[in-house]
Amino acid sequence: MTALKGTRITWLGHATVLIQTAGGATILIDPFIAQNPKYPKGFVLPAKIDYILLTHGHGDHISDAVPVAAAHHSTVVAIYELATWVAGKGAAKTIGMNLGGTVQLGEVAVTMVEAKHSSAAQDEKGDHYVGVAAGFVLEVKDGPVIYDAGDTSLFGDMKLIGELYHPDVAILPIGGHYTMGPREAAVAVGYVGAKTILPMHFGTVPQLTGTPEALAALVGPEVKIVHWTPGQTV
Repeated sequence: MTALKGTRITWLGHATVLIQTAGGATILIDPFIAQNPKYPKGFVLPAKIDYILLTHGHGDHISDAVPVAAAHHSTVVAIYELATWVAGKGAAKTIGMNLGGTVQLGEVAVTMVEAKHSSAAQDEKGDHYVGVAAGFVLEVKDGPVIYDAGDTSLFGDMKLIGELYHPDVAILPIGGHYTMGPREAAVAVGYVGAKTILPMHFGTVPQLTGTPEALAALVGPEVKIVHWTPGQTV
């Protein structure tokens, strides 16, 4: 896929995405593995995972962040309060940032952008404030600009993400119920402007009824909606 310019993106079910750049950087977003019913059976993560990005604190996005970070010597990157939380749970290396900020992760400049969603981490003591939900824009040197929206509803300032960062590829939730569904995601496609769309956060549980086919029916032929399955790489 020419838009990716040598970068490989693998969907690991739900909102878990593995990004491997042509230059050798490896980034895992929202690791939900052990309890993820859509995690591809037998898929083995690469030995080297440089960074783990967390969009927000819900368990279906962070439950495996600490064990994966420990096993792969990864640095966890998240909004400040969530980074502090996972550090307290045992993550040895973290980077706390906030909305609008950019951190340079090797060859990838990562900017934290707004999302509209709740965000609380849970443990045996209950719910805990861990900042707000976010998305990420990844600008790969000599590669694509990738926008991962995280869990979000549709919001008008997605237009600004498109105007500022001009993403080549957008990873968008489409399942509905907890995030936007295909109708809202179709509007988001127009706002963001990416011509390659990687749908996620659908089909994991019965409530997430949105499908790539439903989204594709709502956008023009100039936009490629990738119909992928967990474990597939584009």
